Amino acid sequence: MAAFELAALDMAGTTVDEEGLVYRMLDRPVSDAAAAPVPARVLAQWKGTSKREAIAGLLGALDADASPKAVDRVFAGFEERLIAAYQDTPPVPFPGVPEMFETLRRSGVKVALQTGYSAEVATSLLKGLHWSDAVDVVVTSDLVAASRPAPYLIFRSMELTGVTAVARVLTAGDTPNDLLAGVNAGAGFVVGVGTGSFTLDQLASVPNTHLLESVAEIVTLL
Repeated sequence: MAAFELAALDMAGTTVDEEGLVYRMLDRPVSDAAAAPVPARVLAQWKGTSKREAIAGLLGALDADASPKAVDRVFAGFEERLIAAYQDTPPVPFPGVPEMFETLRRSGVKVALQTGYSAEVATSLLKGLHWSDAVDVVVTSDLVAASRPAPYLIFRSMELTGVTAVARVLTAGDTPNDLLAGVNAGAGFVVGVGTGSFTLDQLASVPNTHLLESVAEIVTLL
């Protein structure tokens, strides 16, 4: 029997190599709306969260209009730009990720992709990756009450896959917010990976059970 029943994995920076495109696309419309640059340290605090929540938080941090209408306007521009960018240059899986999916599912492990993206962006991304049948479920930030570091993306992944024991869940991501969501969920395995926005040394300061160079290495934890 595998050591875990569900692998709830982040997308951008963890399973998908989009070279930080999402945060470049996020920075521009927020900077334009606020008429001020977004400090890197402020942007870092919102990495791994819902992009709508991130826009609201960034606008507020820059003392700009963060009303629901203003957030909706910036978010719509961000999504349009990001989807177009993904269509022009489709992201690719990190090496070994498709094979990892296959190994996990052959071992009886359910695979969920859980993401701070909206369903529209995630659908566009999955289409480019041809992953419609590669995983069991996809959970997006617009399906839950709050994104990371809240645990709800993980809980919804459990609900949709029928996994009831949180101690038998592995979560993996490339940001502190990914790790904190796993901790807040009480997941048995909280894995940080070094392929995205933060180094393993940076992730080491956040509670975790494992730090791996790549999410493909989680097969070693089976």
